[in-house]
Amino acid sequence: MATGSDEILEQSAPGFRPAPRKRLFIWGAAVALIVVLFGFARTYYLKGFFEDRGLSTLVHVHGLVMTLWFGTLLAQVLLVETGNVATHRRVGIFGVIVAVMVLVVGTVTALAAARNGVTPGPPPLVFLAIPLGDMVVFAILIALGVAYRRRGDFHKRYMLMASLAILTAAIARLPVPGGLPAFFALTDLIIIGFVIADTVSGRRLHPAFAIGLAIVIASQIGRFLLAGTQEWLRFARWITG
Repeated sequence: MATGSDEILEQSAPGFRPAPRKRLFIWGAAVALIVVLFGFARTYYLKGFFEDRGLSTLVHVHGLVMTLWFGTLLAQVLLVETGNVATHRRVGIFGVIVAVMVLVVGTVTALAAARNGVTPGPPPLVFLAIPLGDMVVFAILIALGVAYRRRGDFHKRYMLMASLAILTAAIARLPVPGGLPAFFALTDLIIIGFVIADTVSGRRLHPAFAIGLAIVIASQIGRFLLAGTQEWLRFARWITG
């Protein structure tokens, strides 16, 4: 993960302090981590306070990997915004490894949960469209972020968008009525809030945010229309069989 040359010069200057627009990415990474911690508090982080039933090794690995990803995202943003670009680049290699782990472990965990009938509300095979779709979107946006690692303005927006886009599963575990539409709507509100703030500050919609938002919305519409159809249920039964 790298930043653009202009950002490097600016952030290496003595007495550098993050500008309000730059703090947007700190807030974005922090909000993503907070949503994950709150969303999975009852079923993972604070599970011992709510029920005695233990969790499988796979779920623990999944929880560790996801926490590591969002923690690394926040650390990476803080490194860049405080001028520690060289360290950010070194940690970026680790970040890519964690991203791959998120994809692999997230997919395996989603399939295992559907197979075992674990769901925050919707039927397991219907809900499976959320985590699997999240993994596809995450993979696309992370790939774009890595591809644009030498364009800091694109890179950091793709990375933030990739992380915000996979908050739906955490939101689904909050006491939110309304099912899939509500889960997607809250995810979109978080994403659009940061996109609007960035657009107002920069006086233009950045192409990375425009592309990222289009990918997220398209995936949500596709999943909403597909989940619950006989075609999806056949595919879900096949892939979890």
